[in-house]
Amino acid sequence: MTTILEPDVGQLGIMNAMLHGSTATTSMDELKSHLDSSPHEFAVVLGPSVPIEEATQFAQGARSSRPDLGVILLRHGVDSETLSVALRSGMREVVEARDLAGLTTAVHRARSVAKEISQTLEDEARAAAEAAKAEVAAAQAAAQAAADAPQGKVITVFSTKGGVGKSLVATNLGVALSDLGHRVCLVDLDVNSGDVAIMLQLSPTRTINDLVAFGGQIDAEALSTILTKASERLSLMAAPVRLDSPDHAAATDVGLMIETLKGMFDFVVVDTSGVFDDNALTALDRTDSIVLVGTLDIPALKALKLATGTLDLLNFGRGSWKFVLNRADGKVGLTVGEFESTLGLKADATLVSSREVLAAVNRGEALVKAYPGHPNSKAIVDFATTFAPAESASGRKGARRRLRRA
Repeated sequence: MTTILEPDVGQLGIMNAMLHGSTATTSMDELKSHLDSSPHEFAVVLGPSVPIEEATQFAQGARSSRPDLGVILLRHGVDSETLSVALRSGMREVVEARDLAGLTTAVHRARSVAKEISQTLEDEARAAAEAAKAEVAAAQAAAQAAADAPQGKVITVFSTKGGVGKSLVATNLGVALSDLGHRVCLVDLDVNSGDVAIMLQLSPTRTINDLVAFGGQIDAEALSTILTKASERLSLMAAPVRLDSPDHAAATDVGLMIETLKGMFDFVVVDTSGVFDDNALTALDRTDSIVLVGTLDIPALKALKLATGTLDLLNFGRGSWKFVLNRADGKVGLTVGEFESTLGLKADATLVSSREVLAAVNRGEALVKAYPGHPNSKAIVDFATTFAPAESASGRKGARRRLRRA
């Protein structure tokens, strides 16, 4: 439909007669109120009594808010200046007030243009809606694919006392799992003094601090460029080789790294720094099993007691804990039973004191490789099989993440 704005009632009657079926208004407020309630109006005719400034201001507003609305200006005389000002403001046409045929033709043209613009806007809106729908569907499909994809298990080796053999257990556990046929990634989160690379006689050129270069965009392809290959099924995410590195991986990057590694490997074995720092907590939040390591002495017992109390406070369920007691054969006035009773945990594996352990470490060999018949090697391999037997090396779903209590 067409709406007319003309303050002069006499002139308005003439225009209304010229445009049969149109809606007549005498003020700008009345016109705008009518347009607000008539979203399908396609043309507005501004009569010759409407001031040019008011007319151009209305046309400029309509150009952005109602692009399909054709604004037609009537003037008693049309000169080049009026025509230029009108067209610059967004009016479709300028017609002489007495030109009935010209006005009728202009209204018809406005109807055609409005129909084309409306159709274009509808097509664009439909295309945008379909694109948004497709984007949502793609995101849902990707999320479902990620959820359905096999996820590796995270094993975090932890102790709050140094010198108890934490890195030894982590390294040999990772090697033992890989020898059982699993794809394993060792992650050395001891960013100040990590020893895993040394224990495997590796010289990494890329380390965990190289995560910074990815700017938070961490995926399997990116991680594969900074992993150090130890064997066909064993890789290492090495700790920094320099303490003065200008870049340090943030805990958020470490979290993304672990989540991504779960999709790349059957097991992610994390060696921690021995304190409840951000990196350790990030790993613990994503772990399926926590391996606590201690030695048969009072300082180690005290440290483990404090660690277990903290883990309880942080809401890490004891069902995910395992305990390895190192140097359990020591005659030091403290028995294994007394240690276990005080700690409140039974040892899942016990290791004995042995010169072969230090010899393997000094040669940069895993104990389970250097001395496969050694009691400690057998104990570690048996311990590894408690996480998964050799024949189920892939296709497992990871356990749900354990969240720390707020």
